[in-house]
Amino acid sequence: MYAKRYQVKRRPARREGAERAVRDWLGEAKAKQVYLVLRDRILSGAAAFGTRLPTENELAETHGVSRVTVRRALGELARERLIERRRSAGTRVIYRPPAPMTADMTGVLANLADMGRRTAVKLVAFDYVPADGTVARALGIADDQLLQRSVRVRAVDGVPFSYLTTHVPESVSVTFTKQELGSRPLLELLERAGVKADRARQRISASLASPEVADALDVRAGSPLIELVRVVFDQDGRGVEHLHALYRPDRYALEFDLVRSGTAEAKEWAPVVRTPRRRNGKLSN
Repeated sequence: MYAKRYQVKRRPARREGAERAVRDWLGEAKAKQVYLVLRDRILSGAAAFGTRLPTENELAETHGVSRVTVRRALGELARERLIERRRSAGTRVIYRPPAPMTADMTGVLANLADMGRRTAVKLVAFDYVPADGTVARALGIADDQLLQRSVRVRAVDGVPFSYLTTHVPESVSVTFTKQELGSRPLLELLERAGVKADRARQRISASLASPEVADALDVRAGSPLIELVRVVFDQDGRGVEHLHALYRPDRYALEFDLVRSGTAEAKEWAPVVRTPRRRNGKLSN
Protein backbone atom coordinates (compact mmCIF):
# COMPACT_ATOMS: atom_id res chain seq x y z
CA MET A 1 0.00 0.00 0.00
CA TYR A 2 2.85 2.34 0.85
CA ALA A 3 4.54 1.51 -2.44
CA LYS A 4 1.41 2.33 -4.37
CA ARG A 5 0.93 5.64 -2.58
CA TYR A 6 4.60 6.45 -3.08
CA GLN A 7 4.48 5.68 -6.78
CA VAL A 8 1.34 7.70 -7.34
CA LYS A 9 2.82 10.60 -5.43
CA ARG A 10 6.20 10.54 -7.16
CA ARG A 11 5.25 10.03 -10.79
CA PRO A 12 3.73 13.48 -11.40
CA ALA A 13 6.83 15.09 -9.90
CA ARG A 14 9.04 13.25 -12.35
CA ARG A 15 6.82 14.26 -15.26
CA GLU A 16 6.83 17.89 -14.14
CA GLY A 17 10.61 17.87 -13.85
CA ALA A 18 11.01 16.35 -17.30
CA GLU A 19 8.53 18.79 -18.81
CA ARG A 20 10.35 21.69 -17.17
CA ALA A 21 13.67 20.47 -18.60
CA VAL A 22 12.12 20.22 -22.07
CA ARG A 23 10.66 23.72 -21.74
CA ASP A 24 14.04 25.10 -20.68
CA TRP A 25 15.77 23.39 -23.58
CA LEU A 26 13.22 24.69 -26.06
CA GLY A 27 13.53 28.16 -24.56
CA GLU A 28 17.31 28.13 -25.01
CA ALA A 29 17.00 26.87 -28.57
CA LYS A 30 14.47 29.55 -29.49
CA ALA A 31 16.55 32.25 -27.82
CA LYS A 32 19.56 31.15 -29.83
CA GLN A 33 17.51 31.29 -33.01
CA VAL A 34 16.38 34.86 -32.29
CA TYR A 35 19.93 35.79 -31.29
CA LEU A 36 21.38 34.43 -34.56
CA VAL A 37 18.79 36.23 -36.71
CA LEU A 38 19.39 39.58 -34.99
CA ARG A 39 23.14 39.09 -34.92
CA ASP A 40 23.22 38.37 -38.65
CA ARG A 41 21.23 41.55 -39.36
CA ILE A 42 23.65 43.60 -37.28
CA LEU A 43 26.88 42.13 -38.68
CA SER A 44 25.62 42.29 -42.27
CA GLY A 45 24.73 45.97 -41.89
CA ALA A 46 21.00 45.46 -42.37
CA ALA A 47 20.62 46.91 -38.86
CA ALA A 48 23.28 49.64 -39.00
CA PHE A 49 24.92 51.57 -36.19
CA GLY A 50 22.36 53.64 -34.31
CA THR A 51 19.38 51.61 -35.51
CA ARG A 52 16.73 51.19 -32.84
CA LEU A 53 15.52 47.62 -32.58
CA PRO A 54 11.85 46.75 -32.10
CA THR A 55 10.55 46.39 -28.57
CA GLU A 56 10.59 43.06 -26.73
CA ASN A 57 6.88 42.66 -27.36
CA GLU A 58 7.30 43.35 -31.07
CA LEU A 59 10.22 40.94 -31.39
CA ALA A 60 8.31 38.28 -29.47
CA GLU A 61 5.36 38.63 -31.83
CA THR A 62 7.59 38.64 -34.94
CA HIS A 63 9.46 35.49 -33.95
CA GLY A 64 6.58 33.72 -32.24
CA VAL A 65 8.34 33.42 -28.89
CA SER A 66 7.93 34.75 -25.36
CA ARG A 67 9.38 37.98 -24.02
CA VAL A 68 11.63 35.94 -21.74
CA THR A 69 13.12 34.25 -24.81
CA VAL A 70 13.65 37.61 -26.53
CA ARG A 71 15.25 38.98 -23.38
CA ARG A 72 17.75 36.10 -23.36
CA ALA A 73 18.70 36.79 -26.98
CA LEU A 74 19.09 40.53 -26.42
CA GLY A 75 21.15 39.90 -23.31
CA GLU A 76 23.65 37.88 -25.33
CA LEU A 77 23.86 40.57 -28.02
CA ALA A 78 24.48 43.18 -25.33
CA ARG A 79 27.19 41.02 -23.78
CA GLU A 80 28.94 40.94 -27.17
CA ARG A 81 28.74 44.73 -27.38
CA LEU A 82 26.53 44.64 -30.46
CA ILE A 83 23.60 46.47 -28.89
CA GLU A 84 22.95 48.83 -26.00
CA ARG A 85 19.81 48.58 -23.87
CA ARG A 86 18.37 51.51 -21.95
CA ARG A 87 15.00 51.75 -20.25
CA SER A 88 14.24 55.21 -21.56
CA ALA A 89 15.84 54.96 -25.00
CA GLY A 90 15.12 51.33 -25.87
CA THR A 91 17.58 49.04 -27.64
CA ARG A 92 19.89 50.34 -30.33
CA VAL A 93 22.77 48.95 -32.37
CA ILE A 94 26.22 50.13 -31.25
CA TYR A 95 28.28 47.87 -33.53
CA ARG A 96 30.35 49.69 -36.15
CA PRO A 97 31.55 47.22 -38.78
CA PRO A 98 35.11 47.91 -39.91
CA ALA A 99 35.88 47.95 -43.60
CA PRO A 100 36.66 44.30 -44.35
CA MET A 101 39.92 43.25 -45.94
CA THR A 102 39.31 42.26 -49.55
CA ALA A 103 41.45 40.07 -51.76
CA ASP A 104 41.38 40.10 -55.55
CA MET A 105 41.08 36.49 -56.69
CA THR A 106 42.83 37.22 -59.99
CA GLY A 107 45.94 38.76 -58.42
CA VAL A 108 46.84 35.97 -56.03
CA LEU A 109 50.58 36.47 -55.61
CA ALA A 110 50.57 40.27 -55.72
CA ASN A 111 47.79 40.26 -53.13
CA LEU A 112 49.89 38.18 -50.71
CA ALA A 113 52.64 40.75 -50.34
CA ASP A 114 50.23 43.67 -50.38
CA MET A 115 48.20 42.25 -47.51
CA GLY A 116 51.40 41.63 -45.58
CA ARG A 117 52.27 45.33 -45.79
CA ARG A 118 48.82 46.62 -44.84
CA THR A 119 48.18 44.48 -41.77
CA ALA A 120 49.78 43.77 -38.40
CA VAL A 121 50.98 40.25 -37.68
CA LYS A 122 51.56 38.26 -34.51
CA LEU A 123 53.71 35.14 -34.71
CA VAL A 124 52.22 32.58 -32.31
CA ALA A 125 54.13 29.42 -33.30
CA PHE A 126 57.41 28.62 -35.05
CA ASP A 127 59.14 25.24 -35.37
CA TYR A 128 60.41 22.57 -37.76
CA VAL A 129 58.37 19.44 -38.38
CA PRO A 130 58.80 16.34 -40.57
CA ALA A 131 57.09 16.52 -43.95
CA ASP A 132 54.02 14.34 -43.77
CA GLY A 133 50.54 13.76 -45.15
CA THR A 134 48.63 16.16 -47.34
CA VAL A 135 51.10 19.04 -46.92
CA ALA A 136 54.03 16.95 -48.17
CA ARG A 137 52.01 15.64 -51.09
CA ALA A 138 50.80 19.12 -52.03
CA LEU A 139 54.36 20.47 -52.03
CA GLY A 140 55.67 17.39 -53.82
CA ILE A 141 58.49 16.68 -51.36
CA ALA A 142 59.75 13.50 -49.72
CA ASP A 143 58.64 12.46 -46.24
CA ASP A 144 62.20 12.54 -44.90
CA GLN A 145 62.52 16.31 -45.38
CA LEU A 146 61.85 18.99 -42.77
CA LEU A 147 59.36 21.81 -43.10
CA GLN A 148 59.35 25.11 -41.28
CA ARG A 149 55.90 25.49 -39.72
CA SER A 150 54.64 28.86 -38.55
CA VAL A 151 51.32 30.13 -37.25
CA ARG A 152 50.52 33.81 -37.57
CA VAL A 153 47.48 35.91 -36.72
CA ARG A 154 46.88 39.02 -38.83
CA ALA A 155 44.89 42.01 -37.64
CA VAL A 156 43.64 45.36 -38.89
CA ASP A 157 43.28 48.20 -36.38
CA GLY A 158 43.91 45.72 -33.60
CA VAL A 159 41.10 43.38 -34.65
CA PRO A 160 42.20 39.88 -35.75
CA PHE A 161 40.82 38.58 -39.03
CA SER A 162 43.04 35.68 -40.17
CA TYR A 163 44.77 32.62 -38.71
CA LEU A 164 47.55 31.50 -41.05
CA THR A 165 49.47 28.24 -40.88
CA THR A 166 52.33 27.99 -43.37
CA HIS A 167 54.80 25.23 -44.23
CA VAL A 168 58.00 26.04 -46.13
CA PRO A 169 60.76 23.58 -47.16
CA GLU A 170 63.76 23.75 -44.85
CA SER A 171 66.13 24.46 -47.75
CA VAL A 172 64.35 27.77 -48.28
CA SER A 173 63.34 28.70 -44.74
CA VAL A 174 66.88 28.65 -43.32
CA THR A 175 67.50 31.96 -45.12
CA PHE A 176 65.29 33.96 -42.74
CA THR A 177 64.84 34.13 -38.98
CA LYS A 178 61.88 33.80 -36.67
CA GLN A 179 62.08 37.53 -35.96
CA GLU A 180 61.94 38.39 -39.66
CA LEU A 181 58.94 36.13 -40.18
CA GLY A 182 57.15 38.00 -37.44
CA SER A 183 57.68 41.37 -39.07
CA ARG A 184 57.83 40.89 -42.86
CA PRO A 185 55.53 39.27 -45.45
CA LEU A 186 56.55 35.67 -46.11
CA LEU A 187 56.47 36.12 -49.87
CA GLU A 188 59.06 38.90 -49.62
CA LEU A 189 61.31 36.63 -47.54
CA LEU A 190 60.95 33.87 -50.10
CA GLU A 191 61.87 36.22 -52.94
CA ARG A 192 64.87 37.46 -50.98
CA ALA A 193 65.98 33.84 -50.69
CA GLY A 194 66.01 33.62 -54.48
CA VAL A 195 62.65 31.92 -54.89
CA LYS A 196 60.83 33.01 -58.05
CA ALA A 197 57.16 32.49 -57.25
CA ASP A 198 55.50 31.67 -60.54
CA ARG A 199 52.03 30.28 -59.90
CA ALA A 200 49.72 29.05 -57.16
CA ARG A 201 46.95 26.51 -56.76
CA GLN A 202 44.16 27.62 -54.45
CA ARG A 203 41.07 26.04 -52.92
CA ILE A 204 38.39 27.93 -51.01
CA SER A 205 35.89 26.29 -48.68
CA ALA A 206 34.36 26.78 -45.25
CA SER A 207 35.33 25.52 -41.82
CA LEU A 208 34.40 25.83 -38.15
CA ALA A 209 36.62 27.50 -35.57
CA SER A 210 38.37 25.16 -33.17
CA PRO A 211 38.77 26.42 -29.58
CA GLU A 212 42.38 27.43 -30.29
CA VAL A 213 41.51 29.31 -33.49
CA ALA A 214 38.43 30.85 -31.91
CA ASP A 215 40.52 32.25 -29.08
CA ALA A 216 43.04 33.75 -31.53
CA LEU A 217 40.37 35.33 -33.75
CA ASP A 218 38.14 36.46 -30.88
CA VAL A 219 35.11 34.45 -32.00
CA ARG A 220 33.09 31.62 -30.49
CA ALA A 221 34.26 28.05 -30.91
CA GLY A 222 32.34 26.53 -33.80
CA SER A 223 31.90 29.85 -35.60
CA PRO A 224 31.93 29.59 -39.41
CA LEU A 225 35.15 30.69 -41.10
CA ILE A 226 36.39 31.04 -44.67
CA GLU A 227 38.99 28.35 -45.31
CA LEU A 228 41.65 28.84 -47.96
CA VAL A 229 44.41 26.42 -48.92
CA ARG A 230 47.09 27.76 -51.27
CA VAL A 231 50.20 26.06 -52.63
CA VAL A 232 52.81 28.32 -54.26
CA PHE A 233 55.21 26.96 -56.89
CA ASP A 234 58.42 28.41 -58.31
CA GLN A 235 59.42 28.64 -61.96
CA ASP A 236 60.72 25.07 -61.90
CA GLY A 237 57.39 23.75 -60.60
CA ARG A 238 58.68 23.05 -57.07
CA GLY A 239 56.37 23.67 -54.14
CA VAL A 240 57.80 26.48 -52.00
CA GLU A 241 54.93 27.32 -49.65
CA HIS A 242 51.79 25.64 -48.31
CA LEU A 243 49.32 28.02 -46.72
CA HIS A 244 46.25 27.04 -44.71
CA ALA A 245 44.32 30.20 -43.89
CA LEU A 246 41.20 30.73 -41.82
CA TYR A 247 39.40 34.07 -42.11
CA ARG A 248 36.59 35.71 -40.19
CA PRO A 249 33.84 36.28 -42.79
CA ASP A 250 32.81 39.54 -41.12
CA ARG A 251 36.36 40.90 -41.52
CA TYR A 252 37.51 39.44 -44.82
CA ALA A 253 36.07 39.04 -48.31
CA LEU A 254 37.21 37.50 -51.59
CA GLU A 255 36.18 39.26 -54.76
CA PHE A 256 36.82 39.38 -58.49
CA ASP A 257 35.36 41.07 -61.55
CA LEU A 258 33.73 39.08 -64.33
CA VAL A 259 33.15 39.83 -67.99
CA ARG A 260 31.07 38.04 -70.60
CA SER A 261 33.29 36.41 -73.21
CA GLY A 262 33.21 33.75 -75.88
CA THR A 263 31.26 33.39 -79.09
CA ALA A 264 27.64 34.39 -79.51
CA GLU A 265 26.64 30.73 -79.28
CA ALA A 266 28.73 29.99 -76.19
CA LYS A 267 28.89 33.01 -73.92
CA GLU A 268 30.35 32.54 -70.45
CA TRP A 269 31.60 34.55 -67.50
CA ALA A 270 35.38 34.97 -67.32
CA PRO A 271 37.47 36.69 -64.61
CA VAL A 272 39.03 40.06 -65.38
CA VAL A 273 42.71 40.23 -64.47
CA ARG A 274 43.37 43.54 -62.78
CA THR A 275 46.56 45.36 -63.71
CA PRO A 276 48.81 45.65 -60.64
CA ARG A 277 49.75 49.16 -59.62
CA ARG A 278 52.96 50.31 -57.99
CA ARG A 279 53.05 51.36 -54.36
CA ASN A 280 56.31 52.66 -52.88
CA GLY A 281 58.18 51.27 -55.83
CA LYS A 282 56.70 47.79 -55.42
CA LEU A 283 53.96 46.03 -57.29
CA SER A 284 50.74 45.59 -55.31
CA ASN A 285 47.19 44.69 -55.97
